[in-house]
Amino acid sequence: MIRKSKISADEDQNKAEKKEPTSSSDGRYFEGVGRRKTAIARVRIMSGRGDARINDKKISEYFKPGELQEMALSPIANLKLEEKFHITVNIHGGGLKAQAEAVRHGLSRALVNLNSDFKKRLRGLGFLTRDSRAVERKKYGLKKARRAPQWKKR
Repeated sequence: MIRKSKISADEDQNKAEKKEPTSSSDGRYFEGVGRRKTAIARVRIMSGRGDARINDKKISEYFKPGELQEMALSPIANLKLEEKFHITVNIHGGGLKAQAEAVRHGLSRALVNLNSDFKKRLRGLGFLTRDSRAVERKKYGLKKARRAPQWKKR
């Protein structure tokens, strides 16, 4: 029989307290992970100056087309919270559009962690739904995933 000492039990309790979402006024953050195709975005929001950084770049530098910037920040725009949060994103994989959709998904999840009242509005806009479509793998004996070579009888 293994017994935990009082010190290790206190450490476990402290670790559990750190994982819970807390107020963002003292520099703490709310996190959401968004995925689309092979893109994965870890989004953190905290109260602040209203800017967004993706992989340590400004959003305007990372997503050059304005439509991708709008797509990525659309949950905040639809809730009319543009200047209230500082957003940091770590993202990898996928193309630019898939990355923008992954940021949108992760940002929506982070906002729901912040305030559960946002869930109904974001769900209605379709921002909380994980789009699981991805490229199907190529099979051996075929030219693509499903395209077979032409068959010629004569």
